[in-house]
Amino acid sequence: MSDELGSPLLVNNDNPRHIAIIMDGNGRWAQKRLMPRIMGHHAGVKAVRKIVEYCAKQNIEVLSLFAFSSENWRRPKDEVSLLMELFMSTLQTQVDKLDKNNIRLRIIGDKEAFPEKLQEKIRAAEAQTAHNTGLTLVIAANYGGRWDITQALQKIVAAIKADEIQEQAITEDLINQYLVTADLPEPDLFIRSGGEERVSNFLLWQLAYTEFYFTDVLWPDFDQAMMQKAIDSFKGRQRRFGHTGEQIIDKRIL
Repeated sequence: MSDELGSPLLVNNDNPRHIAIIMDGNGRWAQKRLMPRIMGHHAGVKAVRKIVEYCAKQNIEVLSLFAFSSENWRRPKDEVSLLMELFMSTLQTQVDKLDKNNIRLRIIGDKEAFPEKLQEKIRAAEAQTAHNTGLTLVIAANYGGRWDITQALQKIVAAIKADEIQEQAITEDLINQYLVTADLPEPDLFIRSGGEERVSNFLLWQLAYTEFYFTDVLWPDFDQAMMQKAIDSFKGRQRRFGHTGEQIIDKRIL
């Protein structure tokens, strides 16, 4: 890639620090095979394992996966119930493997809506892996970007009423400190499988300067080669963050 003068355009040659993924297409994958939708979710879990393993090997710092949105409660009750069972069984069977591979697990979202037994499993899994220093695996469950911003503002208002902060202190940085991802870098790369091209209320605040990558591949078929293709697409882009292309070249601002 080069500009009109023939000088190479500076592109991002590093792997993304944080990759966020909407894993879309599990149900359609199953339906195409005349299988119950839940079988697609089981196949999706297998794809997750492969992608987590790959990201860990590629030294990605954070991988965020949208597992269950706050809107997914609108799905048929039987499917929601089976998804909760799958979530719990996956936690039980995978947390030791994550811990063994130095992966830290974080669950973000309104966890109070889950059954108490599942909340206990979440707390135990997070505590077991809390001190790991490799990949941070973030699972967004009963999460919504609007919910995240709303709960942050509610906490800020409460802090103002308690005279802990002043209204004049409200800045973008302050709001960011109250989001559930406050301790994480913002996503560099957002991937959505399944052919849809929207963010569906996922990390709305955090995706402000994220590079997007969409693919028609259904999530159970999304493999390590597809992940590398998305990463290569990211690495071939010029990230300007409001600067001009000329500024990026002249000042080496990335």
